[in-house]
Amino acid sequence: MNVKLFLILLALFVFASPIFAQTGASESHLQWVAITSGFSMAIASAGCGLAQAKATAAAAEGMGRNPGASAAIRFALLLGLVLIESLALYTLVIIFAKVK
Repeated sequence: MNVKLFLILLALFVFASPIFAQTGASESHLQWVAITSGFSMAIASAGCGLAQAKATAAAAEGMGRNPGASAAIRFALLLGLVLIESLALYTLVIIFAKVK
């Protein structure tokens, strides 16, 4: 698992290196901000989607195994889904704050 994580981080650093190159035009900077904003929103949305799917599946399995605790499980699920969804909303707010 550590090798896989290392390769992913290495690939991110290799592809991110042109972003830090010095340019003379400020419009090029705005172009990169728009592109990286799109990628960041895509990554945040993918992470939120995977986390919400896993949380919902775990809650459904928990309610199926113990129907008496379904009220507590449902409350924990809703609280978790709200916190997971806030990640995507915070990313969206940061994107609009940077692209002004």
